Amino acid sequence: MDKIKKYQDIIIDFLNRYNAETNTYADENIKRRIIIDRENNSFQLLSIGWQNNLYTFGPIFHFDIINDKIWMQCNNTEREVVDELMEAGVDRQDIVLGFIPPLARHFSGYAVA
Repeated sequence: MDKIKKYQDIIIDFLNRYNAETNTYADENIKRRIIIDRENNSFQLLSIGWQNNLYTFGPIFHFDIINDKIWMQCNNTEREVVDELMEAGVDRQDIVLGFIPPLARHFSGYAVA
């Protein structure tokens, strides 16, 4: 299995597992949607819906695969996702924390780009 397909499968598995584990606690008016774009290597878990009179739309997670590395662009949880990615077989140097400023990424312990 090539590296890109492996990383796509790991991300999709993570999003499906996270959604299954946590969606039972969600408001019934807030739906979740997993967006999978294998062609462009972009993957998201979104929340969409209404809570009282407030419209909710936003990412829970967003991942991209760029230059054979997984870029975590968004993590709106307290979950240690990178640990789960590494347990699933992703090398530490193949994870970029995209939400950290480029000049500070070398302090993260993960890839800088």
